[in-house]
Amino acid sequence: MKAKDLMIPLQEYLKPETTLKEAANILRTAKRDEEKTGVKGLPVLDMNGKMVGFLSIGDILKAVFPSYMSLMNLGDFTWDGMVEDMAKKAGNKKVSEMMTTHVITIPEEAPLMECVDHMVKNNVKRLPVISKGGKVVGILYERDVFFAITKAMLNENAGGGK
Repeated sequence: MKAKDLMIPLQEYLKPETTLKEAANILRTAKRDEEKTGVKGLPVLDMNGKMVGFLSIGDILKAVFPSYMSLMNLGDFTWDGMVEDMAKKAGNKKVSEMMTTHVITIPEEAPLMECVDHMVKNNVKRLPVISKGGKVVGILYERDVFFAITKAMLNENAGGGK
């Protein structure tokens, strides 16, 4: 089994100049499969279709939480309404300001073990799948790799026998 056999074909992507507000809406409404919507991250492609980064919901959360806040001892400081205010301000930032630029990818012909290796060693839950021509053709999700592994583990490929 190879990455291309388990990947979800790329349906949506983001552009570097997209605002976080627009990106958040795309993440919330992107199709995952026939029944489900909402994804946790999408590749960022330039105008030539080349991947320049990846934006995840974690990147959006970082945009709302200023880095200096973790250095402060705020004691009885009130947080009420702060996230909402920061979210409104962060909404105008560009995807290019918050995206991850060092993205772990996998070739579409990579065997399943190589995919697992990348996921485990790099602690990632999704891998953009790259074609021989260098384009993102899909995303390989940890859950799909898990289901393929457990299917083999439970011997479900052979009709569930032992």
